Amino acid sequence: MTAIDPAFRVFPAIDLRGGQCVRLYQGDYGRETVYGDDPVAQATAFVAEGASVLHVVDLDAARTGEPVNRPVIAAICAAVAVPVQVGGGVRTREAAESLYDLGVNRVVIGTAALERPELVAELARAGRAVAVGLDARGDEVATHGWTERTGRTTAELARQFADSGVEALVVTEIGRDGTLEGPDIDGLARLAAATGTAVVASGGVGTLDHIASLAALEVEGRRRLAGVIVGRALYEGAFGLAAALEAAAVADGSRP
Repeated sequence: MTAIDPAFRVFPAIDLRGGQCVRLYQGDYGRETVYGDDPVAQATAFVAEGASVLHVVDLDAARTGEPVNRPVIAAICAAVAVPVQVGGGVRTREAAESLYDLGVNRVVIGTAALERPELVAELARAGRAVAVGLDARGDEVATHGWTERTGRTTAELARQFADSGVEALVVTEIGRDGTLEGPDIDGLARLAAATGTAVVASGGVGTLDHIASLAALEVEGRRRLAGVIVGRALYEGAFGLAAALEAAAVADGSRP
């Protein structure tokens, strides 16, 4: 199984609900846009455009804990030759292991990581690639499909998981997600300064300049983000994936 490259990566997003490709607006399940009924075709199209990694979210499982989209995830993993990162409703070791068995490269654990941090450490000790999903409204992290407040901040939780063996923190600004209005650059910089763990940003990306700003983000003279997840901007044609990859490569210095 191919590992996810630690260099800055653009993660095209495939959010699944009822077997379809969808996007939520600011995490609101009542404000859903359906972009297609063939997630596997979308996955292969992203790879054909140059994607080196995919980010898949099971929104049904995130909300209810029921893994109804597992067959679709399995089909995506079988159809592409790039690493697939999957999150949404992973609340037990058995649920995580079932995803690895499908061919998933890295599992993102959100709600369960906060409720049972030992689950994350246990998977990491077993050699499994695991990320922690921190979904926040402002600085406050939310759980259970973005529906419940925790009273804890992203920086606080980033520090908590610093020595747990996680590969990355996947940080979503819920209020910006699906808006195309731009990521929280200042907030991401503060978070990157608070942790040595790789940070993957999500939420609000609407232009190539947004991607370039994230790829070039420096904290204390060092580039500190490991990637960005992009969804609605790609589905609605704000820019193409090839252009996003080029913008990221130029900004982070991997391409002149």
